[in-house]
Amino acid sequence: MVTDTEFIVESIKQGCVVLADGEFFIDRLVKYVGNGRVRWHIEFRGHRIELTTGQLKKEPTFRRKMLEQAGVLPPQRPGANYRRWAIDLRKNAIALPWRDRPVDAGFAIDRLVSHGGDRWTVEYQGKAIKFTTTKLRRQTSFRKRMLLKAKVLPPQTDPVAYRKWVDWLIQNATETAPQASDALITEKSWLDDLPELAGWQNEVAPDATD
Repeated sequence: MVTDTEFIVESIKQGCVVLADGEFFIDRLVKYVGNGRVRWHIEFRGHRIELTTGQLKKEPTFRRKMLEQAGVLPPQRPGANYRRWAIDLRKNAIALPWRDRPVDAGFAIDRLVSHGGDRWTVEYQGKAIKFTTTKLRRQTSFRKRMLLKAKVLPPQTDPVAYRKWVDWLIQNATETAPQASDALITEKSWLDDLPELAGWQNEVAPDATD
C-alpha cells in the first residue's frame, strides 16, 4: 500500500501544484460535533475536505487529503511548527452541530425501499424519508426533502447524471415484506359462506320432542 509520503512524492513528479507558505490560506475550518464524533471540514477555494482529528494532527495525512481533494499540496512545515499551526487552526474553528454538516461527493443513502405503487422510502443514517416517484425523480424536490427531514443537503449534480442515479436506485430498490394485515387469507368457498351470510348461524336448533 502506498504511504502518504510516497503518494505526495509521486504527485510532485507528475507536476501537481505545490504551494509556498505565503500562498496557502484556508478559508475556514468548521468543527462538527455530535453523535459522539468530531469531524473537521476545511474549506479551501471552493473545496470542502473532511478530516478526523487524527488526520488533521498528522502533517503527511493532511497534505495528502488536500492534494487528493483540492489538487494542491500545502507547504511542508517542521514538526513543531506544524503542530502549533494545527493547534491554532483548531482553536479558531467554527463549531456547528453534527446534523448540520454538509455532504459532498461522498453522499450515499443506505438504501431505497419500495412500498408498491409510487411510494418509496429513502433510508439515510437511521432516518426514513418518504417520497413519491415524482419527488424522487426531481432533483430539487429530493434535495429539499432530504434537507428538511434528514438535515443534510445532497450535492447538486448534472440533471442527466441525477436521472441515471435515481434509475439505478429504483432498479436496485428493496421491496417491503407484506404486512400481516396485507397477507392473503385463504378464503372458504362462496357456498361455505352462504349460511353465515344469511344469518343462519344465529338460528337455534328446535328442541327435540318426545
